[in-house]
Amino acid sequence: MKSTIPKRPASRVLVSGASVSGLTIATWLARHGFAVTVVERAPHLRPGGHALDVRGPALEVAERMGILAALRDRSTGLTGISVVDSAGQEVFRSTESTLTGGRLDSPDVEILRDDLCHVLHEAAGAQVEYLFADSIASLTQDESGVDVTFVTAAPRRFELVVGADGVGSGVRRIAFGPDEQFVRAFGDLYVATFGMPNFLGLERWQVMYRQPDSVGALVMGLRKDVNARTYLGFNAPKKLDHDVRDVDAQKRLLADRVAGAGWVIPQIVEHMLRATDFHFYSLSQVRMSSWSRGRIVLVGDAGYAVSLGTGQATSVAMVGAYVLASELAMHKDDLVRGIAAYEDGLRAYVVRNQDIALEQNAKPDEPMDEGQTAPVGSIPDFGALTLPFDFKQYDGGAGDAPPERR
Repeated sequence: MKSTIPKRPASRVLVSGASVSGLTIATWLARHGFAVTVVERAPHLRPGGHALDVRGPALEVAERMGILAALRDRSTGLTGISVVDSAGQEVFRSTESTLTGGRLDSPDVEILRDDLCHVLHEAAGAQVEYLFADSIASLTQDESGVDVTFVTAAPRRFELVVGADGVGSGVRRIAFGPDEQFVRAFGDLYVATFGMPNFLGLERWQVMYRQPDSVGALVMGLRKDVNARTYLGFNAPKKLDHDVRDVDAQKRLLADRVAGAGWVIPQIVEHMLRATDFHFYSLSQVRMSSWSRGRIVLVGDAGYAVSLGTGQATSVAMVGAYVLASELAMHKDDLVRGIAAYEDGLRAYVVRNQDIALEQNAKPDEPMDEGQTAPVGSIPDFGALTLPFDFKQYDGGAGDAPPERR
């Protein structure tokens, strides 16, 4: 005899941001039976971005998702790094480490940001709804849900809203207050990433140039016939005021700051000005005493950005997304209680990662010889900064892999 007990409808969750943390939590929530909608300001998955590192406990999250093999298949596969002087002459090289990925013999995975997002998007599958080219205009919550208005789409109601929209989170700004309360600049480094023609002919290799007056560049080429991923940056003595959404102004600022630099930086600037996948970053953290307001919760950089300086931000974001989704799945009858369990279980791990970033930034730069373009000594090993995380057992691991892999 069939049961006459009506099936409870799936809780509706809105995720703001289709980047690493947003796509990770969307995938897990959908697997746990939530009805998930992702809203993304861009018209599609954003191209470009720097190389990301999936380390330590994030490798376990990827394994449980069933995507670790795909990440390894799409890894950068770099074989080393050269450091050059202003004339392009090599002054240092390593085939043991790279600046962006660390030691080449580690189990960690270095992958371009857009490649990681595509893998996560494929993992989410058709069960996740996407609202591209749109964003949240307002959030009004009560005890049972959140009324959401969008810039373009019609208003809707959700049982939960997740802000996974980065350091400049719009969800955080609406629900918690202005950025100045939470975003802490702690370094003087500003860097842009973008694609450009691989005119250096690099194959699975990266080349770095740094001059003592604060300007530096790194070019990463994976194949000679594919655009290189480029980093171009500078140090500033104080925090710069710039519009985080005005890309043209950011490009002009960067071009002015690196004017007159050596090596091939003039050619790099020409390509940078035409780049359509330009991303501009600074060393900063997001520090909050709470990552939630009722049924609105933050994950990843939106709530606890670590920084670019330790190579841990992606791993922390993936771990946080997994823990939040798992706690919500364990507390479907009381989502607010699930959010509280997420904060309690993750906070010590997040804070320690952030403290390590501050400690690393406080260390003095290694000495530079006259005419030298790179610090004396080895390439920093960010993998050595990876912290373990003790995952809870969530109901036998249901949802920890696609059905065919369970």
